[in-house]
Amino acid sequence: MIVSLIQSSVTEDKLENLARAEALSERSDGADFIMLPEMFCCPYDAASFVKNAEPFGERVTEALSGIAAKRNAVLIGGSMPESDGGRIYNTCFVFGKDGGLIARHRKAHLFDINVEGGQSFRESDTLSAGGSATVFPTPFGKAGVCVCFDVRFSSFVNDMRADMLFVPAAFNMTTGPMHWELLFRARAVDSQMFAFGCAPSRNTDASYVSYANSIAVDPWGRVIANAGINETVVNVAVDPAETARARAQIPIGN
Repeated sequence: MIVSLIQSSVTEDKLENLARAEALSERSDGADFIMLPEMFCCPYDAASFVKNAEPFGERVTEALSGIAAKRNAVLIGGSMPESDGGRIYNTCFVFGKDGGLIARHRKAHLFDINVEGGQSFRESDTLSAGGSATVFPTPFGKAGVCVCFDVRFSSFVNDMRADMLFVPAAFNMTTGPMHWELLFRARAVDSQMFAFGCAPSRNTDASYVSYANSIAVDPWGRVIANAGINETVVNVAVDPAETARARAQIPIGN
């Protein structure tokens, strides 16, 4: 099973960001799964969420559907500001190899933090929360998908009963150095599954600076790939049978 993590840079121009995602996807080397970062199509700030919000079926989701079909891969489409019923959600759309929609996850836990001497942000000033965990079937097992802050909630992830976890995310320079790797390793060990996180590349001139370091962790909690901080594509080959082997050797109830 090959998973392609596209750690793209993000600009103010939505069309440029979509074109960049499509161009980088050409480096996915026949991947079974391709994942984009959280808010891959616009800067991570409240004004950009409002400016770039659009409903399903318009420019962003059409582009994502096209990438999935062109690359013949399941596309975990990062996340985007999705408008629906007068509200805006931080939404990850998942498209199948034929370009059809197979899952939609609206970020359930909004990023409202105020770290003394560090990062402060309130997604709830602009965004609405989704309500449930999201899983979908694959030929390699059950896949769970959540968005960034969701990964901090262990019971939310464990209740998915997934065999692999995909997390478009954008940790910052306060929480990233402390918790990024720790949380992905913890969720992988908790559920004895593969955990993949995909973030935007780091831009120190942005109003919100991504920690980057897109990551892949195996069911034993071992980091098997880290993308560093620059724009790149990391293709990770894993054996999905490792999940069953880990669960058989350390049976903790999955």
